[in-house]
Amino acid sequence: MNLSEISLLIQSFFLCLSSVFGERNTKDYLKREHSLTKPYSDERWDYIGSTISTNSYVRLTPDHQSRKGAIWNTAPCLLRDWELHIHFKVHGKGTDLFGDGFAIWYTKDRSELGPVFGSKDYFVGLGVFFDTYVNQDTRHSHGHPYISAMVNNGSLHYDHDRDGTHTELAGCESHFRQAAHETYVAIRYEQNKLKVSTDIHGKNSWTECFGVSGVRLPTGYYFGASAATGELADNHDIISMKLYDVGVSRMGEDSSVDYSKIEPSAEFFAPHRDHIKEEPTSSGWSGLLIVFLVLLAVGVIGGVAYILISRSQDRKRLY
Repeated sequence: MNLSEISLLIQSFFLCLSSVFGERNTKDYLKREHSLTKPYSDERWDYIGSTISTNSYVRLTPDHQSRKGAIWNTAPCLLRDWELHIHFKVHGKGTDLFGDGFAIWYTKDRSELGPVFGSKDYFVGLGVFFDTYVNQDTRHSHGHPYISAMVNNGSLHYDHDRDGTHTELAGCESHFRQAAHETYVAIRYEQNKLKVSTDIHGKNSWTECFGVSGVRLPTGYYFGASAATGELADNHDIISMKLYDVGVSRMGEDSSVDYSKIEPSAEFFAPHRDHIKEEPTSSGWSGLLIVFLVLLAVGVIGGVAYILISRSQDRKRLY
């Protein structure tokens, strides 16, 4: 065996290791009753609004204006710790303007269309948002597309005008739209910690987007996905959703707590960012002042010229 053959063998070995360990968690267990895969024939999922299914994907919205669509699992999730993998694709004809985005849900209520990426506002539970269009009047410290999370007990409003920045737990910039590779996201909830990771560069491994501790989510809620378009549009496709049982040992924990009765909550939120409309800049006022002075000068010169001409004509009449 020559050197090139040995090198090829070593590369193949590490590629196999990557596919086994880098892609997904082998110690977790797939829960088929909460998973959506091809050929999308599982009756435990409801399709509402503009949603259609094909042999290759479930399309929540087409690349057309003013559409809302969603899919919802009909089986409540009784797991305390879980990880949800979503294979998705966001794409369309727009190059500069497109929107609005999609959301992944774990909520008490299900199958209700609404204004928050196609689903209801004042929801109870968890929403992870994939926002492709910036609505806020002032500039963000981050770019779009943007992934963020929000925990709600039903009392909070998701403010689209502020892109949800005043109620988000955390977020990260992620260029998943029109990606050259397959795009995946993992949402992991384990021992009151929420972690969101992405694989959008074809590396077959997760890159952490954000992690937040102190998150309390009840059992018995429902998984779903929704999307919306407004004046701008995109195709929002779900290719698969796979839920895994993390299987955390809870030896010595208080068994008297009924986790189906607790209220969704989070100890920490991202720093508040005020919604301030941009004021006219000093350069704008300077431009108006210059125009005013020019007009004033023209008026003065015209007045002086008129007086001089009038006096000249009076002298001619005297002679």
